[in-house]
Amino acid sequence: MSTTGSVEELGAHAARSRAVALLRIRSRAAALAILPAAVAVVLLVALAQGRIGPGVWSTVSWTVTACAVVILLLAAAVAVAVARARPAVSPTVPLTEAAAPDLYRLVRDLADRLDVPAPSAIALTPDCDSWLEDRTHPAAQPGAKDRGGPKGNRRGRRIPAAPVLVIGSPFLWWMRVAELRAVLAPVVAGTGPSAHPDIAAARRFVRGLDAAVADATAPGQGQVRRLSAAFVGWIARVLLRGCQGHAAEMERGVAAAASGRAQEVDYGLRIAAQEQVGLAYAGWDRLLTRVALPAWRMGRWPSRLDAGVVSALTELSRRDRLAEGFTSRLGERPACDLIEEPGAADEAASLLAARLFHGGPAEAGPDWAPVDWQQYPDEVVDRKWRTEAARLHRVLDAMGVATSVSVGAPDTTAADGSPMPTLARVIDHLAAPGADSEALAAGIGAAVARDEEKAAPRSRPGGSAPADGADTDPIDLSGPLPLFPLQPPRSGTELLADHVVAMVCCAAVDTAGAAPGLDWLDGPALLVDGVRRPDLGVPVLSLVDDGDADPLRSWLTAVGVRTDKPVRLG
Repeated sequence: MSTTGSVEELGAHAARSRAVALLRIRSRAAALAILPAAVAVVLLVALAQGRIGPGVWSTVSWTVTACAVVILLLAAAVAVAVARARPAVSPTVPLTEAAAPDLYRLVRDLADRLDVPAPSAIALTPDCDSWLEDRTHPAAQPGAKDRGGPKGNRRGRRIPAAPVLVIGSPFLWWMRVAELRAVLAPVVAGTGPSAHPDIAAARRFVRGLDAAVADATAPGQGQVRRLSAAFVGWIARVLLRGCQGHAAEMERGVAAAASGRAQEVDYGLRIAAQEQVGLAYAGWDRLLTRVALPAWRMGRWPSRLDAGVVSALTELSRRDRLAEGFTSRLGERPACDLIEEPGAADEAASLLAARLFHGGPAEAGPDWAPVDWQQYPDEVVDRKWRTEAARLHRVLDAMGVATSVSVGAPDTTAADGSPMPTLARVIDHLAAPGADSEALAAGIGAAVARDEEKAAPRSRPGGSAPADGADTDPIDLSGPLPLFPLQPPRSGTELLADHVVAMVCCAAVDTAGAAPGLDWLDGPALLVDGVRRPDLGVPVLSLVDDGDADPLRSWLTAVGVRTDKPVRLG
């Protein structure tokens, strides 16, 4: 037996043995529920045949019978609740075969080479990962919501089908076709072990228990339903504790079996493609946190995130020697060409990313509009700077901070006596002896919290918009959003530094001819004479943290910024 075959067989055997262990736990739970009924039957038969007397034993028999009936009813209720509980389904953008015929053809050819069942469907996720997902539960079927109300069609019958292949959308734009096929090989190979009856039944059992636990903690339930759900959840948690070890070992065995089978297909290319997986993950994370997040906070969502990751990684290859040579692959056919309308798929995945990572609405609107990369500097960067600069001056007004008191500074008071929004006002306040920057930071933090609460999206439940040719996604995102926050809450000092940077950038744009720009790795950028100036953060921190304005004034002089001129606010 070859090494590859040995690994595959050992993994499959381990997975099947653990699946049998999980099914034994289910059988033991059922036997424990039936045991009182069996005892009651024995006692009643013995009582009917006269083998035990009608006195005390008659009372015992009927007491045990009553207890058995109650336990059977409770067990049946738990079994029904577990069976009807909707398993967790990953939020995705579904793709029909009409929307991506070449991609379906590639996956089917790969399944044929691996001699495993082909996935039943393909979906995209805004993440750098790929996996198989069982969506045979009635509530996960397309159109289940329409047939069964807001909770889905839970009375429908389970439809036997192969798992759905979920592909990370950044892979399709960054990877070439051959690289994508190599990366997907071990994932598609997992349909083989998934088709084994024992493994499939064990997975359904564990997923049902997990879904029952989630239902027990769901908000918005009445008193009676909450009590019954709590009881079901307690039983499910007890069973899950007994299943955890076996379930983990079963999944490891399935992964080992799939990996062993996939070694026969594009193994050498897969080693090189794994480097692209790590690179794509780094670029995607940087794009979301540095580029997309500022836009989301401004009520705009970039509609071509997947195309943006290519630009971000290309920029990374220019800056990082470790990434040199990766862009030479870009002349080959990209995997996104396997989709008929890649722009529509990218837009749908970008909107879903905004929902998952920021909690934006499910659909575009006046306060939640798409933005392309050409419009990003004006629609996002400039608006962000001017909005933050206006907030900074509102807090200074509330604190009663006067206009600039610099020697020789011109009068910067408006006709109505209110201070004009100048950069000098901010610098003089923070650099003044005894200046309380913490109070200003606290005021900025409170103002940001109020503005974010006021602008919080009132999103309706529902999944992301499907790509062209895709069915309605059955995913329900009615829970609290965002599901995966990108950054922890910023401190008051961090917010103050960001607002001072925004004010400096506004002054540079209005008085020194600078311009807002987009850096693919760092997000909003200040362009002076067409060149990015990344050195603004250090002098601003010196002013905010230490009250030392000299480094910032030197920077402003070098750029040609006039601190005494009023700036246009958002």
